[in-house]
Amino acid sequence: MSGELGTTNLLLGIMAAVSVLEGLVIIGMGVAGFMVYKKATAFVEQWMELAHTVEARHLTPAMMRVNAILDDVKNVTAKVKDETERVDDAIHSTIDRIDETAGRVRSNVRAKTDAVFSLLRAARITVEGMFRSHVRT
Repeated sequence: MSGELGTTNLLLGIMAAVSVLEGLVIIGMGVAGFMVYKKATAFVEQWMELAHTVEARHLTPAMMRVNAILDDVKNVTAKVKDETERVDDAIHSTIDRIDETAGRVRSNVRAKTDAVFSLLRAARITVEGMFRSHVRT
């Protein structure tokens, strides 16, 4: 049985050594993971600093120019809208005046032509009356 205990002790010793090696590998992986984490955060910080620099140098002035252009477009659009309303009002008032003038011209022409037609009708009735009286006698 002592031979079996020696084998068992040897196997237990090997298992203990492997466990120590596994522990050291896990600690090494932890240290390596921490180092990768530090490098990754440093890389991200550099990237963010670069992004802020690019934003400060290029994007901010570009956005200011774009905003200025948009403000100009807004002002021009407002002016065009106001002028369009003004021209539209002028056209409507002109059309209203033309309609009013056409109505007055129509009534004046109708009044004058009614007088002429009345005179012609009276002349026709007179002429017809004269011819009828001749025919009867």
